[in-house]
Amino acid sequence: MVKNLKKRIFHRLGLSQVEDQSPNRYRVMRRNMIVLMYMVTFIPLFLMAVIYFYQYRFSLKQEIITPLRLMTHKTAHSMELYLEERLSNIRALGASYSYKELSDQKTLDRLYRIFKKELSGLVDFGIIDKAGNQVAYSGPYMLLGKNYAKQKWFHEVSIRGVYISDVFMGYRGFPHIAIAVQNFDSDGNAWFLRATIDTKKLDNIISAMGLLPRDDAFLVNKKGILQTSSKFYGNVLETYPLEIRYVLGTTIREKKDSQGQNVIFSSASFLHQDFFLVSIKPTQSAMKSWTMLRSNMLFVFVGGTILIIIAIIRTSNYLIKRIKEADEKREKAFRELENSQKLSSIGRLAAGVAHEINNPMAIINQKAGLMQDLIQLDANFTDKTRFLALTNSILQSVERCKKITHRLLGFARRMEVLYEKLNLNDLIIEVLGFLEKEAQLREVKIELSLADSLPEISSDIGQLEQVFLNIISNAFAAVQDGGQLKIMTWDENDEKVGVSIEDNGSGMDEETLSHIFEPFFTTKTGYGTGLGLPITHGIINKLGGTIEVKSKIGIGTTFIVYLRKNKLKMEE
Repeated sequence: MVKNLKKRIFHRLGLSQVEDQSPNRYRVMRRNMIVLMYMVTFIPLFLMAVIYFYQYRFSLKQEIITPLRLMTHKTAHSMELYLEERLSNIRALGASYSYKELSDQKTLDRLYRIFKKELSGLVDFGIIDKAGNQVAYSGPYMLLGKNYAKQKWFHEVSIRGVYISDVFMGYRGFPHIAIAVQNFDSDGNAWFLRATIDTKKLDNIISAMGLLPRDDAFLVNKKGILQTSSKFYGNVLETYPLEIRYVLGTTIREKKDSQGQNVIFSSASFLHQDFFLVSIKPTQSAMKSWTMLRSNMLFVFVGGTILIIIAIIRTSNYLIKRIKEADEKREKAFRELENSQKLSSIGRLAAGVAHEINNPMAIINQKAGLMQDLIQLDANFTDKTRFLALTNSILQSVERCKKITHRLLGFARRMEVLYEKLNLNDLIIEVLGFLEKEAQLREVKIELSLADSLPEISSDIGQLEQVFLNIISNAFAAVQDGGQLKIMTWDENDEKVGVSIEDNGSGMDEETLSHIFEPFFTTKTGYGTGLGLPITHGIINKLGGTIEVKSKIGIGTTFIVYLRKNKLKMEE
């Protein structure tokens, strides 16, 4: 199923005709890819823009409404706490002092001065007997002896025990609120403590809301009488021009005001007083950012569309170019596969040869060892020293043949890698010792730049010797007498170390460079086998490393080998 789906997608993109390498094929692929990417990009982008358009408008309203609701609720709560605090202070005063003590003018004046200093907004104190006569008064006005028996508030406080008035002017000529509490003397006779406070504190609480110039907030009672002044709807004690419904809690809604503009109307009721706070925010100013956003979204959408078109065209060109390169690499990979098959055949041949040689070599080794034992056991054997030297030479030659066949088996991938700790610098110096005579004879200068703190690695010493012997021997063959080699080692990263072997020989062109790891390919006419570098390449891969070659005609060649520091985990 997945395979068929893949075929259908490739067919739609024009990728089904794999063997067709004509320029028209890539043009069709480019066209189909651009159309597909346009559809995949613009359809979701357009849907997202439409959804975002409406969703943002809704979210913006919620972001305006929620803070306005919360601010209205908190401000109303602050006002209510302020009134409750003043009521509690007056209650505490009536509970702390008797009627007789507070009826004393000196005592009341002293308490008035204390409370005036401690309680902001306090205007005056008054002590009223059960008949409604004000028997003591402290404040800026001449109200001593005034009778309140016929006042509505007097009857209310007589029944409820507590009274908080609406805002009114009264004798004082400025907005204030009266608070009265009922108390009883030791004989059970009722008396009343009355205080008035101005509404300036309430105005300050509203100012602390941080309203914008077009916003408004004010306090009203159930009858719609303004308890504080409004910016746009009247002064204190005037009637609010719109109908107000007293609802417990905090409510918010959109409506038209008396001036015909759409506003967001928020109100919060008081729990213990018949007041509620109103906050008004014009919808137009609140949604100003939305109007700006629409223009910005259109600009971003058009600009983003242009950028996407450019990006799609450039990306499509890049991808088609990579596909074309991938096709070329595929052809190259097919050629390398053919070479690998040749190398595999050579490996099987080498394994057979090594096996056939190992059998007679084992017999020779056994017979030579027996001869050596017999000569050593016979004390009267003539020329004993000479024959022992000859048998030792035979055994050494057998050992050398064993190593050669062992490497042939390794080339055939039958030989197991023998991992052991080794110092790469020491190994390179040891390999150079094999070529020391040739270097002196041809006056080839060898420059070593070996890293002092190069860590030990885990690898196969014998096979690495063969690798570097092959590469350095090729470098010797490439340089003229008096030439130069430069060998460097370094710590590449946490996993690898690097070795570079650079010569100033004749160099190679790109064509030659692309075939150097192919079996039987050689530039050494008449004496080269073309197997040195393929074997080297196979060993490096088997040890988990990589090899790179850089070369220029007339400048020289550089081989770079990267080897793993730790043992390569082989799959079973």
